[in-house]
Amino acid sequence: MLDLHTLLEKSLEQIGYELVDLEISGRGKLIRLFIDKPGGVNIDDCALVSEQVSNLLAVEHDVDYDRLEVSSPGLDRILKKESDFTRFAGNRVQLKVRVPVDGRKNFTGILRGVDKDMVQLETEAGLQGFAMSNIDKARLSPEF
Repeated sequence: MLDLHTLLEKSLEQIGYELVDLEISGRGKLIRLFIDKPGGVNIDDCALVSEQVSNLLAVEHDVDYDRLEVSSPGLDRILKKESDFTRFAGNRVQLKVRVPVDGRKNFTGILRGVDKDMVQLETEAGLQGFAMSNIDKARLSPEF
């Protein structure tokens, strides 16, 4: 069985991009990639990655899709990997946990990094630690 995420992640790393997120919908007919690179992503980056991925998927016979979309992760970028939580330390973040912590599932605060598999978040209640395994969703939450 083809692991599409791993295939795309390795391919994109070779040309200097990070696969931030992969969404497959419509019974696999739509593949949506969110990419990033140092300094950010522009339309030319999306076009380059779209062409690269189209060529890659044409070679992989196990991948059947109708539409491919490539875009930047946006200002409210999703955070998934431990390296994301380290890279974006100091930024405002929204977290949703799987199992409630202090009777709550949603938290907003300043990300302080990761320590021993615990995401550190400065909230109105002070510094709180959240197990990586308990984080359902996390994304940047910029203030305007």
